Amino acid sequence: MKWSKPGSEIYTPDSTSPTEALSRTTHLAIASHPDDLEIMAAEGILACFGRQDQWFTGVVVTDGAGSARDGIYAHFTDEQMRAIRRREQKKAAVVGEYSAVIFLDYPSNEVKDAGNLSPIHDLRAVLQATHPHTVYLHNLADKHPTHVATALRSIQALRDLPEDVKPSRVVGCEVWRSLDWMEDEDKVVFRLDLHENIAAALVALFDSQITGGKRYDLATLGRRRANATYFESHSVDAAQMINFGMDLTPLIHQPDLSIQDYVLGYIDRFRASVAANLIKYS
Repeated sequence: MKWSKPGSEIYTPDSTSPTEALSRTTHLAIASHPDDLEIMAAEGILACFGRQDQWFTGVVVTDGAGSARDGIYAHFTDEQMRAIRRREQKKAAVVGEYSAVIFLDYPSNEVKDAGNLSPIHDLRAVLQATHPHTVYLHNLADKHPTHVATALRSIQALRDLPEDVKPSRVVGCEVWRSLDWMEDEDKVVFRLDLHENIAAALVALFDSQITGGKRYDLATLGRRRANATYFESHSVDAAQMINFGMDLTPLIHQPDLSIQDYVLGYIDRFRASVAANLIKYS
């Protein structure tokens, strides 16, 4: 495959050819940075772990060069951080038994530039090579600008596909904003109890981020545990670990649907629910 960036790469942990690794993909995640996949798309990773009939592939859109750093990484250059974060992502692919990881190697500013069509072209090529039935994206209410931009470029690439090859399920996932605020009937619920040890190991592999000053490992597992406990107020916990998602499938199959109106609809329903409780019990 011909990519827009010379530093792009397809890595296959089991040394399968890239063509075969992409074609066997059933679950695909498109993330902004190294380690986002493991935080947001644990459902897909765990669903495919140890299986031969289901395969997870991750796409990392940016080069990860601009991350915060401390400790032994405090004086690393952007180029050194780019290299070590790619290496860490490959370690996670081995541990999680991914089919492949694709590094598109874009600087964040290029992904955030809506006039730059190259990320969309590359993502469309990935989708045409994989034909997954489930796709995980960043959620559209995410706090991180690059995450929102990556999701928007991904949605455009998905909309460009012929209808008969579009995935049947597209979900926006938690990273830089929890989705516990959504109304329960709007939430996609990912129960992550299976292979909890693997899920914990995956987020712990990114030492440049953790030792570098951000405890994503503790925060990710803590959020999942909190989601599971606080999901239901009047019943015992149905799961030990939960992530929430935002269903984005209608945006893919209805390309004229306003993305902004669709996302704000979730917020409007939350607002109406809060208002109703205040009125009812005042």
